[in-house]
Amino acid sequence: MCDYSLEVYRSRPAVIGEWYGLHRFRTGSMGFVADGDCNTAVCMPAGVRLRLQGLSSAVQRAFGVGSDEDVVTLCLPRRGNLHRDAVRFANGRQATLQCLNAGVRATLMRRDLTELFQLEGAGDRELV
Repeated sequence: MCDYSLEVYRSRPAVIGEWYGLHRFRTGSMGFVADGDCNTAVCMPAGVRLRLQGLSSAVQRAFGVGSDEDVVTLCLPRRGNLHRDAVRFANGRQATLQCLNAGVRATLMRRDLTELFQLEGAGDRELV
């Protein structure tokens, strides 16, 4: 998840265990950055789970969420020159990063490999 609007900046992939802050870049676009490096966008693939902390009261009211939420990252379909990076809250509501407040903290959440690869009952099968 690195919006086209952040292509003018250096970027790097996100790493499990790091914390990121939502930052408004000079172009006006919102994106995640690592602590101490506001010039490098941190990209997250669509479909990963994030833990967000510090959502403003305005965002909480607008999307019916709390200050801390678990979300899934999305890349919305191309709609002209509109931003595409977004998150889906547990209640099903979606918000582009542009709708969130600067300063929100985020970290990648580990996914259960059983869930990710649909391995339910795989340990019960015999290997052939």
